[in-house]
Order: sequence, then structure tokens, then C-alpha cells
Amino acid sequence: MLAALASRPAAQARDSDQDVARAVSFGGSCPACSLARRKLTGATFAAGNFARSVLSDSDLRGASFAASNFSGADFRRTDLRSASLLGVNFAGAMFDDARMDGVEGAGPNFAGARLPRARLSSAELVGANFIHADLSDAKLDNAELVAANLIGVDARRADFKNANLSGARLTFGRLDDASFRDATLDGADLSAGQFGRADFHDASLTGARLYGADLSNARGLEQGQLEAACGDNSTRLPGGLTIKSCRPGFAWAWRPPRPPKAPRAPEAPRFPGD
Repeated sequence: MLAALASRPAAQARDSDQDVARAVSFGGSCPACSLARRKLTGATFAAGNFARSVLSDSDLRGASFAASNFSGADFRRTDLRSASLLGVNFAGAMFDDARMDGVEGAGPNFAGARLPRARLSSAELVGANFIHADLSDAKLDNAELVAANLIGVDARRADFKNANLSGARLTFGRLDDASFRDATLDGADLSAGQFGRADFHDASLTGARLYGADLSNARGLEQGQLEAACGDNSTRLPGGLTIKSCRPGFAWAWRPPRPPKAPRAPEAPRFPGD
């Protein structure tokens, strides 16, 4: 039923299709489809065009999204917990108050998307693109955001506690009152960002670039954290703290940890008399 629904004109996707069975697939083209308030747990959206579609207030827990276009789509208040996002375009989409805890994806595009108050706790979004997105008041605690693009993001009051932002780009971001407590920002670029009253207690800043960043009212910053970071005269710090200028051309490259060695095969048991 879903495959047929996905290929209908938008006007035909009416409220008569409120509840849809599990493990069904969408494909093809359905721009501006109305799929609001539907139960779509475990559904698959693959190789489709769903631009400007309305999926607000739907149950999409455990759904799979692959190689599809959802630009400008409406996911407000949608439950996307544990969904999979692979090669999906969500540019300009709306995720206000969405529940996205535990979503997993590689390189999803959220450029210019709205995610105020969205819950992305423990999300794994390596290489995600959030350029100029609205993440105000969003919860991203314990999230994996390695090498994510957060240039120009509005993440005021966002919660990044214990998140992994290694190699992420947060340049020109508005991150006032955000929490980076216990976060990993190794090799991240925070240049020209605004961090008024942001919490950096026990955050790791090894190799982080803070050129032109305003941290003058940041909380929890200590000299030991800054000794491993790079800045210049335009870096604004709380009173009594300093930062070094790294050598010209310096670039601290974040590298993923090596996988652990395979365990040795167990020895054959020995018995008395062998």
C-alpha cells in the first residue's frame, strides 16, 4: 500500500490512510505528499523524492531513509527515534520538537533545517551537514558528530554534553548558553563563534582552533584546556586566561582511533596425561 501511496499525486494521500502496516516501502516521486499523523514504524523510504512532504506528528521509529530527497519537508513533532539516515537530503526541512534520539546516519544534509527543541541524544551523525541550521534548545548530549559541518549554526542553549565533536566545524556559530560539558572538541574549528556563557567544564580542546572566537563569558574554561588549543589576538577569553598562536600553516588533523587487535585464539585445553 505504501509503494502505491508514494506514487500518487499529493492530493490523493488523504487522512483515510491514517495507519500503515510495518515494514513497508516508499519509493518514486511524491512531492508535497500528506503523510501526517501516520503510524509508519519500521517503514523504508528509498530513492524517492518527497520534497515539501508533510510527515508531522507521525510515528517513524526505526524507519530507514536512503538516497531520498526530503528538502523542505515537515517533520514537526515526529517520532524518529532509532531511524537510519543514509544519503538523505533534509535541507530546509522542519524538525521542531521532533524526537530523534538514537538516529544513525552518514553524511545526512540538514543545511538550513529547523531543529529547535529537537531531541538527538545519542545520535550518530558522522559527517552530517548542519550549515546554517537552527539547533536552538536542541538536545545533542552523547551524540557522535565527528567531522560535522555546523558553520553558522544557531545552537543557542543547545545541550552538547559528552558529545563527540572531533574535527567538527563550528565557525561563525551562535552558541551562547550552550553546554559542552565533558564534550570532545579535539581538532574542531570554533573560529569566529559566539560562546557567551557557554559551559566548557571538562571539555577536551586538543588541537581546537579558536581564532576570533568570543569566549570572554564562557564558563568552566581552564588554562590547561587552552594550552592544547590554538588562537590569536582576536580570541576573546575570560580574564586571566591565555592562548598560544600556533605556527603558520599548523593544522591538527583528527584521526579516528585504531581498531583494537583481534583477540588471540584460545589454546586447546590440556588434560592430565597429555
